[in-house]
Parts: sequence; structure tokens; C-alpha cells
Amino acid sequence: MVVASKCLLPCPNMDKTMSTTTKHEVLEKLRRRYRSAGVAYKTKLVDEAVALFGYHRKAAIRALNGVGGTRKGGSSGRPREYRSEEMLPVLRAIWPAASFPCGKRLAAMLPDWLAGYQEYEKSVPAAVEEQLLQASPRTLDRLLAPLRASVRRPSLTRPGGLLRHQIPIRGSLWEQDRPGWLEVDTVALCGGSLSGNFVWMVDGVDYCTAWVSVRAIWNRGQDATLQALMDMEQSLPFALLGLDSDNGGEFINHHVLRWLQKRSRPVFMTRSRPYKKDDNAHVEQKNWTHVRQWFGYERYDNPAVVELLNELARGAHTQLLNFFHATMKLERKERVAEGRLRRIYESPQTPLSRVLASPEVSDGTKTALRGERESLNPFALKAEVEKQLKKIESLRSADRQTTVAVGALEQVRRELVHTRHEKVGASGAGGPTFPDRVPLGPQKKNHRLMAKRTPTG
Repeated sequence: MVVASKCLLPCPNMDKTMSTTTKHEVLEKLRRRYRSAGVAYKTKLVDEAVALFGYHRKAAIRALNGVGGTRKGGSSGRPREYRSEEMLPVLRAIWPAASFPCGKRLAAMLPDWLAGYQEYEKSVPAAVEEQLLQASPRTLDRLLAPLRASVRRPSLTRPGGLLRHQIPIRGSLWEQDRPGWLEVDTVALCGGSLSGNFVWMVDGVDYCTAWVSVRAIWNRGQDATLQALMDMEQSLPFALLGLDSDNGGEFINHHVLRWLQKRSRPVFMTRSRPYKKDDNAHVEQKNWTHVRQWFGYERYDNPAVVELLNELARGAHTQLLNFFHATMKLERKERVAEGRLRRIYESPQTPLSRVLASPEVSDGTKTALRGERESLNPFALKAEVEKQLKKIESLRSADRQTTVAVGALEQVRRELVHTRHEKVGASGAGGPTFPDRVPLGPQKKNHRLMAKRTPTG
């Protein structure tokens, strides 16, 4: 099929009721008739093409003649050539360390991660650095396609399709263009069983900047949840304006409501509709990217790991996600041809970039954040996170192995008791008797004791 030139793109006068496939089919029929037509009939065919497609007459003549859009003098821009053998070693180190982002997010993150790679790992030639920084998101996706096919996902469970795209928040109280409006939720690190005591993660995300805060609590009590929310507020670079949660009792209670309202400027509190997870789509998505991908689905039933988890959440984990991980926010939705819905996203940015661009954040806070950012290296933060996760996992698994061993011994004891009771029951029904204590060695008769027990005359 002949590729049309740039001048053959749809015009405002083009018939919009026809699909692209129909337009190509009609144009092909007109071409066949145009080749064998006379001069007068060719003029009518040109008029028909102009009326149907909205082309200029010269563009219609070129389309009917089947002339391609390639200029003889060369195209306006030459296709860029990338040396994948030089770029892939660098991408192979950066891409997993950045938690396997897509091409759009990786293109926005590369300036920071490439500088950190050269500082933490090794230097990169200037030519390779220039190609990496100039590569488009689609080019990065093509380069990473072999790596993406060979890399196993961090978890077997993937988020549902409903959570892949961000949707506008409900309610009229929320000011979506100001930072400080948080969606919060809890994530159970229960290993698939809600019985007993275990660790919960309180996850909060700001709607405007996508700034994320995570805290660990032992069980899901109201007081523990309140303490986690208070700690999260202290770490925010902006004032807390609103809090939106699900209908769980850990959030909908008098303790949290009193804490939000007993202040000089009360904080709005809203809740989602029951059984409507898409009302809190932003924090539901972060439950996957910021909790499950890092802490997994294992059971954390050792209270000693809570402080280690919070130490990690207050430090390297939050710094890595908020300073060096770019996110994409939904800008709008629009209907395209054939009734399909198209989502338009903003350019990928880190939460730190959105905070620095917000006029609601004070200059002193911005200066402190810039200074903190300059002192950090993403690869060093990644190594610190993995080091602390290994320490947490060793403590969790050690306690888990002790619990399993004690449980196994208890199970053996119960089986022995049950077997013993079955044998005693069988002896009462006329079966063989099994004494509770088996005599060790031959028994000797006590003649003195027997003489006392012998009845006299």
C-alpha cells in the first residue's frame, strides 16, 4: 500500500463518517478508474476526491496517481541510529534498579539515574550518554524488549485492569490542583490468612503531587492507625488539607475524626462508596507499586520487624520513590473515532518535581528538599533498601521457622495423645490392654510387704 504524504492528512472538510479502512478502499477504487479515464472524466474524479476527502486539488491528483509522500531531496529528518550494543549494558543496570519502569517514565527518570550510575557504578562515554538522553520513550521500549521478555515479574499476582489508569477523584470538596489531599488505605502483610496477629502497612498518596508515605503498624487497631497517620503528616512537605479513605473501622472512628477536627484549620475527611475500590484508585495503585512490589505477600507475624519497616519507610524507601521514580498522571479523557476512549497523560515527573513546581509549598521547604536531593544517589538508595529488606526478611523468616518448629512439635504431641486414647478405648471394648507405664526389667517380689498383707486365721 502506498503511504500518503503529509499533505494527505485528514482535513476539516473531510467526511468524518468514514473509517480509515473505508477511506483507503474508496481511494483505491478511484485510482483504478483514474488510470484508464480520459481528461474530462479525470477532472470529475478529482472533484469527487476533493469532496470526499477534503484534499487540495494538487494533493488529490497525487493521491489518485499513487505518488508517495517521500521527497526526492530526502525527508525532513533522518531516522536516528542507536548503537544498542553500547546502550544496553547501561540500561540493563538502570532499568531493574528503577523498578522496571515503562519507556515514558524511564525517559523522564534517565537524567537523574544516569548521573547516579556514573557516580555509583562507573563512567559512561559521552556519545552513549548523549544517545541515552536523546532516545525517545518508544526507542527505549524497543531497546528493552529483549530484557522485558526475559525478566520475571517480582510477584505472580498482577493488578487488575481497573487500576492501571488513574481516574479523577469523586466529590466536590477536593481541590485537585493543590497538594495536601491524601488518599489512605491499609495493606495486610498476612501471607494469605487474616487469623492471628501480623503487620499492616498504612499507605497514603497525595492526589496532586503523587507524594507517597508508608508506615507499618502491628495489627489494625484504631490507636495504632492514628499514630501512623500522625507520623505520616509530620513527614509531608506540605500542609494536610483532606483525608479520604475506605469504610474501614481503622479510619472511620472518633479518634481519627477528633484528630482531624481539633486544630486551628480543620482537615476535611471523606470516604469512598462501599465496595467501590475505584473511588480510591490512586492509593489502590500505590498499594501495588509501593507496598506489594517491595514487601511481597509473605506473612510478617513478628512484632520486632515493625520498627525496622518504619525505619526503612521514613528513610531510603520514601526518598527513592519520591525523589527518583517518575509517575504519570491522567490529564483528560476524550472520545476518538469509532467511539473508543482515549486517555491523555501528563509528562512523567517525579513527586519531588511536582512539589517544587507547586506555589502552595513554602520556599524554605523547597530549598531543604533541593539540598536533600543533591546529597542522594539513586543507586546508593537502592542498595540501602535492599540491605534493609534482607535484614527484615532474615528476622521475619527466623521467627517464622521457630513458629513452624513449635507448631510441628505440638502437632506430634497431639497425635501421640490421640493414638494413646484410641488404644485405651480399644482395651475397654474387649481388646488388648496397653499399660500406661511399661516396667523396665524383671520385677522382684517384696516378701516383707506381702507378709503384712497376708490375712491371719
